[in-house]
Amino acid sequence: MDLDLEKFFDRVNHDVLMARVARKVRDKCLLGLIGRYLRAGVLVGDIIQATELGTPQGGPLSPLLANILLDDLDKELQRRGYRFARYADDLLILVKSPRTGERVKASITRYLTRELKLVVNEQKSRVVKTNDCEFLGFSFGGTKLRWSDQAFADFKHHVRQLTGRSWGVSMGYRLGRLARYIRGWMNYFGISDYYRPIPEIDSWTRRRIRMCYWKQWRWVRTKVRNLLALGTSKRQAILTALSSKSYWHLSKTLATQTGMTNDWLKSQGLISVRALWMRAHGYT
Repeated sequence: MDLDLEKFFDRVNHDVLMARVARKVRDKCLLGLIGRYLRAGVLVGDIIQATELGTPQGGPLSPLLANILLDDLDKELQRRGYRFARYADDLLILVKSPRTGERVKASITRYLTRELKLVVNEQKSRVVKTNDCEFLGFSFGGTKLRWSDQAFADFKHHVRQLTGRSWGVSMGYRLGRLARYIRGWMNYFGISDYYRPIPEIDSWTRRRIRMCYWKQWRWVRTKVRNLLALGTSKRQAILTALSSKSYWHLSKTLATQTGMTNDWLKSQGLISVRALWMRAHGYT
């Protein structure tokens, strides 16, 4: 059962939340400070509008307050003996049959509405097979874990932005930003068991970086000089440098690939998704 809480951070009831915070916090000054944080309002244009519901999205305290509020839900699920996984407002409950799932869905929806004053999004909440659901950017294939199609599409979109040939930054800066993003993404999604697209990702990323170098070199003489220095034959260097074909097309020619080799790109700071995946799975 994949349960979606509608606009969770916007709909948190302050009284319900503060009652749960007050179970553990006895300091009235601290309780007052948290209350003022919740009621601080939001800036709309030049006017601050009061907030009667919700916690500030992006605020450092909001995730903690969300977990304090939903801790009652965790304990209720444990009391009923359900197997579940929750991260902030994302919740999966594992059941044995669709009929059981529908019954649990109705029961938990009533609990959330009555006890925690939260709204369940009926359109997005559903009872499905595990293989047909996603959780925190991952999908499931039997016992195998893989990143979701949407997570992979977002990754490629971001890499495409960082390797856009019209971005007027130095290659050192570009490769540094790209390395930080890929490392961060793989630190999270590297536990995926899905290896098949990984070599293709590396090949695609290398081609995009070669395209950026080709655009940055700009002049024919510069291209020829750099390719010769990297070991490309004189004939191939000149023919490729004189070509009027697109940067993307020329980034996969013999000249650019024998000059800007995989090892050379690595020495410039381009990191390998495959190497990070292998390390995450204990391969050396």
